[in-house]
Amino acid sequence: GVLRRTYEQTGKQAVVLIDEYDKPLLQAVLDENLLDEYRKILKAFYGVLKSADRYLRFVFLTGVTKFAQMGIFSNLNQLSDISFDLDYNTLCGMTLPEIETTFVPELEAMALKQKLSHEALLEKMTRLYDGYRFTDDEEFTPMYNPFSVLNALMKRAFGSYWFGSGTPTFLVNMLKKTNFDLREMDGIQVGALSLNADMVDTNNLVPLLYQSGYLTIKEYDERFQIYTLGFPNEEVLSLIHISEPTRPE
Repeated sequence: GVLRRTYEQTGKQAVVLIDEYDKPLLQAVLDENLLDEYRKILKAFYGVLKSADRYLRFVFLTGVTKFAQMGIFSNLNQLSDISFDLDYNTLCGMTLPEIETTFVPELEAMALKQKLSHEALLEKMTRLYDGYRFTDDEEFTPMYNPFSVLNALMKRAFGSYWFGSGTPTFLVNMLKKTNFDLREMDGIQVGALSLNADMVDTNNLVPLLYQSGYLTIKEYDERFQIYTLGFPNEEVLSLIHISEPTRPE
């Protein structure tokens, strides 16, 4: 009704932005009954968008992982997954040129506080927060973690800010349930189908670790469609070492 009336009053189609569409599903991922209830609710919700197609300019959804196989998007058959597209590989994060041109005063203040040259400051920031790759295309642009960069510039100090923002509860619970050792993941090779998995699988947490930022693409073998994954930077590496698995005695 809102979409229809908006169109009737303005003559313009609406843009619908949905952030963290998968949040309720991830919170219930280990509870099959609750997960199925959420699935039905979300399927009905997204079905409305399909029926309101003539009132929509476009719909943009973001989330940590994909739940296409659960049928919540069965009515939205025109969705396009841009997660690995080169055209959008700089959408989620910051590039070095963006940091250098946007935060000149902040970089100068931080360099002064840290007693580092401009070059040395950026070199350390790169080691700590850079390294994310969101496409298999060789022309990719390395991305910096925006949360960590912004906090470092604001506080004029380096730190593990991403960890402080809180590891997703669903991921912590799944790691505990599977006794998964993150330290063994650096350099792991997986197929394209595995990395693009459409559903969270407790038997294969690699796609989830990639999608949540613990792993990133290091290399891609186009012939065999094999991805080599690894830890993106020193900040994540430090988190891996302090997040040792709890093993039963």
